[in-house]
Amino acid sequence: MKSITINGSQRESVGKKATKALRNAGQVPCVLYGGDKPVHFSAEELAFSKLVYTPNAHTVVIALENGETYNAILQDIQFHPVTDKILHVDFYQLFEDKEITMEIPVVFVGNSRGVKAGGVLRKNRRSLRVKALPANLPDFIEADITPLRIGNKLYITTLENDAYKFMHPDNTVVCLVRRSRNSVADDSDEEEETEAVAEATQE
Repeated sequence: MKSITINGSQRESVGKKATKALRNAGQVPCVLYGGDKPVHFSAEELAFSKLVYTPNAHTVVIALENGETYNAILQDIQFHPVTDKILHVDFYQLFEDKEITMEIPVVFVGNSRGVKAGGVLRKNRRSLRVKALPANLPDFIEADITPLRIGNKLYITTLENDAYKFMHPDNTVVCLVRRSRNSVADDSDEEEETEAVAEATQE
């Protein structure tokens, strides 16, 4: 998985006055959890643009001015209700030997047979929650919709991978192709129906 580096400064004080002063200076107060103890630091708001305002999933390298670095993922973010400015960010520290759960975007590829016949693709899941070691976290999960005909569903079990585990029930529908007013019969569907009728007649 791609990683983004955020340069920060360790916070000496975590009180309300110190936090307000940081925000007034264009800094965002942050906390890193998951280690022996929480690490309080701050970073420029612009440093989060590539991490927050993107549909892609990224891990983070937190580089503090004292030389310490931490591998982490974004856990929670708070925005101002009016201005949408970032008020606070929580990170969770990553360790090579510990599995982590993370939301990974789904990328739909291929041309569905059902959509070609006039059906409508409905994307039920644009991201999926997976659990894996940090090294096995994918940038995205590819879902091939090519075989889907009108009325077909793509279940999460089709996307199973040895590198990570899905944190959803096996009957989770990732996407489906619905019939629309403009849809027409799929030639292959008609052939199968004809064959089925012929076999029934012969019996």
